[in-house]
Amino acid sequence: MPRHRTDSRTASIEDDVLIVGAGIAGLVLALELHDAGIGCRVYEAVPEAGAVGVGINLLPHASRILHQLGLGDKLGAVGVTTAESAFYNRFGQLIYREPAGRYAGYDHPQYSIHRGDLHAVLLRAVRARLGDDAVLLGRRCVRVEQDETSATAHFRSSVTDAVLPPVRARVVIGCDGIHSVVRKQLHPGEGEPRYSGINMWRGVTRGRPFLTGASMVRAGWLDRGKLVAYPIRDFADGSGDQLLNWVAEIRTPVHQQRDWNRRGRLEDFIGAFEDWHFDWLDVPAMMRGSEAVLEYPMVDQDPLDRWTFGRVTLLGDAAHPMVPRGSNGAGQAILDARALRRRLSDAPDAVAALQAYEDERRPATTRVVLTNRSTPPDVILREVWERTGDRPFESIDDVISADELARITQRYKDVAGYSAAALRDAPPAANV
Repeated sequence: MPRHRTDSRTASIEDDVLIVGAGIAGLVLALELHDAGIGCRVYEAVPEAGAVGVGINLLPHASRILHQLGLGDKLGAVGVTTAESAFYNRFGQLIYREPAGRYAGYDHPQYSIHRGDLHAVLLRAVRARLGDDAVLLGRRCVRVEQDETSATAHFRSSVTDAVLPPVRARVVIGCDGIHSVVRKQLHPGEGEPRYSGINMWRGVTRGRPFLTGASMVRAGWLDRGKLVAYPIRDFADGSGDQLLNWVAEIRTPVHQQRDWNRRGRLEDFIGAFEDWHFDWLDVPAMMRGSEAVLEYPMVDQDPLDRWTFGRVTLLGDAAHPMVPRGSNGAGQAILDARALRRRLSDAPDAVAALQAYEDERRPATTRVVLTNRSTPPDVILREVWERTGDRPFESIDDVISADELARITQRYKDVAGYSAAALRDAPPAANV
């Protein structure tokens, strides 16, 4: 693969790699390719960049890569370095806790961070390193074509719907998320998203720290009401407050179409949590303190049997949308970006590089998608729910052993690729 940006004044191919989508996946890929000396540019449908979404977690396998890209200080400044993962029943009783990230002996931390803050860090880095014209907004990709030497993306203006000039590159990477136009073109007969039967509502609330002030909590269970809560930002105003991210999940027979920005209603779920008043957190007060509630169905799509068609491939949510139950969607996109960077750096033929990337990452992400359906880390809560009959316990040791609880979380780490052994064996930054 050529390791330079082709001068568009003298050649019709503008870049080695054209990236469709300026979300987390597309921006990390741009940073990876630039670091490897591979020319790229990012095209995004949204006409203006802005902070969207709520909180996400970056597990050690993903933060390792972002640190190697020189973003560690920036992430630490805007996010919270997660200290522990803790599981409780709906009565506020501790089931299991384990240290996270550096507190668990990893070389790199786990971050809990606002998605908008993470996106801003990535976007600023791309523009600083690649130039202000590296990310072009308001370009909605409508289709991709290819021939023996290049791939061409066709665009329309997101503001006026006018046809924009097509852009040629050696390869096109679809990083355009859960509603990927590129994926729909490559797989026109694909069915509808698969609904898990679980709906979730999300919000952020300014409040006092709970537990360690850096704890990620999962509590309850889906049949009655499950909570995920963790801080994603420390306020620097001296108040000691944090921005708390919370997620309410309930088994629900019907759902709306997936849209990360769909507004939800507090009254549709708050009843399940009205009596969740713990000595370490007043859950209904936290939920009511949110200025806005977002609603999203927990859906995924069956793993594809193919991502790559010649000079076009998929990456991130466009390739493997997954049920958000393992704090791992963004992490897998970041791993995709590292793998594609490595393949494009090593292979002289771009088509072979894209296929080698798929051969590496598609089986790995398929395992994560299927594991998120059946046995993500929060299956701990299901085990306790079923074994206690949804009643308080006198001692968790009478319900489930610490060894069994540890095995459940370790299995997920192994599948998702962030076990201590997996990261110890991963190639160092200089050899990516």
